[in-house]
Amino acid sequence: MPMRWYVVHAYSGMEKAVERNIRERIERSGMHAKFGRILVPTEEVVELKNGKKSVTERRFFPGYVLVEMVMDDESWHLVKHTSKVTGFVGGAKNRPAPISEAEVMKIVNQMKEGIEKPRPKVEWQVGELVRVKEGPFTDFNGAIEEVNYEKSKVRVSVTIFGRATPVELDFSQVEKV
Repeated sequence: MPMRWYVVHAYSGMEKAVERNIRERIERSGMHAKFGRILVPTEEVVELKNGKKSVTERRFFPGYVLVEMVMDDESWHLVKHTSKVTGFVGGAKNRPAPISEAEVMKIVNQMKEGIEKPRPKVEWQVGELVRVKEGPFTDFNGAIEEVNYEKSKVRVSVTIFGRATPVELDFSQVEKV
């Protein structure tokens, strides 16, 4: 039988532990032939903490693990009864439905994209209202006119002496209102 991809529902925040537990159970049971890859869909995000950039990992499907496997009673039982697994997603109670290879490739590509070019943790949008939290314009409010993710900067229109003035600020200098 061919291997297909299945979505396993896990306790939120325990995806890596579930991946490790499934691998250990496969190892102990000697069922290597029935299992392929196991993926926890994550991406890297750039976070600004205390003015310093740090890259952290974020799960974009929290609570889910993708498992490539041959579905039979033995393999279903192994995954279903792994600690911190609540069950499979989709299909009947004891016969989960696989997801398509195209869906898996879309997730894998999204993971690769996140590694090559980490996204900022906070997404800014043009027109969004923000408050300046540091610098010469502290406590001014304004609307975002432009977002530059490459330089981690936003151009904000703040009102100074009754006139709208564009000001370029770092992501770390503004916060959402």
